[in-house]
Amino acid sequence: MEASRIGRRIRAFRKLKNIKQTDFSKELGISVSVFGQIERGERSASAEQLQHMATFFQIDVAELMGTVSSTGKEEES
Repeated sequence: MEASRIGRRIRAFRKLKNIKQTDFSKELGISVSVFGQIERGERSASAEQLQHMATFFQIDVAELMGTVSSTGKEEES
């Protein structure tokens, strides 16, 4: 499932930055509960939320979503 894969990537980037769910959910302006659902793939993040996360992590939205690698090449599904 797409939301599940994206959620795992969001979690991985968050952990790389050593940020707690509570702190990151505040940054996004959403509840910890909603953010947890996004990370578990139970809920899809909005385009605005994905852009905010990507900007925070200093990456492209495509990289956050896993459609482009850090080298800029498209990844195959």
